[in-house]
Amino acid sequence: MTLTKSKYYFEALDNYPYSLPDCLEALNYALSYDPEDADSLCLMGRIYSEQIIDYEKAKLYFEEALQCDVTNLNTPKYYIKCLLDNEDFEEAEKLIIYSLKIKGIDKCRILIHKSHLFEIKMDFKKALETLKEANNFAYDQSMLDFLKSKEKVIKEKMPKKKKTKSKVKSNKKKETY
Repeated sequence: MTLTKSKYYFEALDNYPYSLPDCLEALNYALSYDPEDADSLCLMGRIYSEQIIDYEKAKLYFEEALQCDVTNLNTPKYYIKCLLDNEDFEEAEKLIIYSLKIKGIDKCRILIHKSHLFEIKMDFKKALETLKEANNFAYDQSMLDFLKSKEKVIKEKMPKKKKTKSKVKSNKKKETY
């Protein structure tokens, strides 16, 4: 990473998402110095995914970022979100499995995406199991609070179990006494 490129990358990152024109200008400079910089490509993918909502273009930038550096810690978490938003569930699942093997990655955030994937598929039991696993990799109170609130949301979505007729009858008998 050259000093010039990092200056422009950090300038772009500092401007994202509050000043997109300044962010894009700095990012284009960064990519002109090093067109294979995974972090700059990832940020460009984020712009297309999160701001412009052009998932296909975003996917191209994320894929290029991964090709340039398969061990980049930033790209997977944003790429997975893009894939989920674009309903590319099989690709997201493959990237989640791969990402969890990257040394040093934030496993908690990747597992949150995995839980979200199960939630989208309406497999609430697996979504909750995955959140419990993510809990093992949460190292601050705000993340623990987030996981707890996410668990509550998923539980609210779960279909309610209906009481069986025998339980209903036995409850009525108790009420008459």
